[in-house]
Amino acid sequence: MATAPLYDLSTLDFSSPLYGIEDIRQVNPQRFEMEQLTAIVHVNRDEHLIVGYKQLGDEEFWIRGHMPGFALMPGVVQCEAAAQLGGFYARKFDLIGGDYLGFGGMDNVRFRKPIFPGSRLDLVARVTRVMARKLATFQFQGWVGGELMFEGQMLGVTVNREV
Repeated sequence: MATAPLYDLSTLDFSSPLYGIEDIRQVNPQRFEMEQLTAIVHVNRDEHLIVGYKQLGDEEFWIRGHMPGFALMPGVVQCEAAAQLGGFYARKFDLIGGDYLGFGGMDNVRFRKPIFPGSRLDLVARVTRVMARKLATFQFQGWVGGELMFEGQMLGVTVNREV
């Protein structure tokens, strides 16, 4: 049974992002090889839904070592990209407190197809619950060329810098 899309991506213009990489850097703390978002193309605050993407280049940090000669985007990096999308939404729109949004857990994660360098990985996240401004749960999906590549749920928790 096919999973229903969280959002109809065909209705979006990916060439006109709402937030580019510099905007993302103002909200998300990841830098260098850990930046897994390229742009945000849609935000619906009424539905707590966000759409963004990661453009995979030929120089991704994992290419050399993850299946040499047949590079596949690691599942953990796919989940990191989805987490960064959810984290952007939670921090940009102040859903929960803390200095950062960290992984609290993941459930029902399924990897459906491999993702290769050169792909544009379209990401969708929807907040499903916010609890006491300390944590939030998200549904997420990753798509390439209109095909569902991975999906699951994650828990984001507040993380504070130690002083």
